[in-house]
Amino acid sequence: MSDIEIDQAATPAARRSRRASLPRHARVRVGKREVADPAAAFEVLDLARIAHVGFVDEGRPMVIPMLHARIKRTLYIHGAKATRIVKGMQDRAPVCLTVTLLDGIVVARSAFHHSMNYRSVVVHGTARHVVNDWERKAALVALTDRLLPGRWDEVRPMTDKELAATGVLAIEVEHITMKRREGPPIDDEEDYALPVWAGVVELAETVTTVTPDGRLAPDVPRPRSLRDLEET
Repeated sequence: MSDIEIDQAATPAARRSRRASLPRHARVRVGKREVADPAAAFEVLDLARIAHVGFVDEGRPMVIPMLHARIKRTLYIHGAKATRIVKGMQDRAPVCLTVTLLDGIVVARSAFHHSMNYRSVVVHGTARHVVNDWERKAALVALTDRLLPGRWDEVRPMTDKELAATGVLAIEVEHITMKRREGPPIDDEEDYALPVWAGVVELAETVTTVTPDGRLAPDVPRPRSLRDLEET
C-alpha cells in the first residue's frame, strides 16, 4: 500500500509498520510529529507559496526556492530553459521538494525548550520534462494562478517565444510525509514555577502594502484577483 492510500483510522501499530516499509529517506524520524493523512499534506502544499527543490547537479546537491503548483498528484515547477534545474535535469531524475508553514514561535521558560509551531511537508518523487502542449499549458495556468488565483485570464497570452524559453518540470509524487507541531511550550516540570514568561506567539501571512507599477495608467482598475487576495 502506498502512503497515498493510508487509512486515517489505522492503528498505531499499522502506522509503525507502514513507516518501517518506507525507504529510509522517506521516513519521519519523530513519529509523534507525523501527520499520516495525505490530504492534510497536500493541503499544506497548496497553501505554501514557496517550495525548496533539491536535486543533484554535476555530482553536487543543490536546493533552489521555486514557485510550485499541484494538479492532482503531480507537482509542477518552471523556469527559463537555461536555468540549472531545467537545463541540467535529466528526464526521470529523483528530486526532493519541501515546504513549511510557520504558525507560531513557542516561547518556553528555558532556551532549550523554545520551539516553533509549524506544518512541513517533504515530497520525494521523480521529475520529468513536460513536452506535451496541453500539459504544459495546464501547468503554466496553475503556476500563474498560484500567485494570484484567476490571474491567467486577466493578462495577455504567452507568446510563442516566451513558451519556447520556458521549461516546465513535472514531479510525480512517490512518497509524501508531513510533520506538525502545535500547542504550548513543554517545559521541565520544575521550571513551571519560575517567574519567566512562556507562551506562543502566533504568526500569519498577510498583505501589507499594494504598490502599483510606476508606469501603470491611472485609469486601470485593480483586477479581481488582487481584490480577492486583499480580502482573504
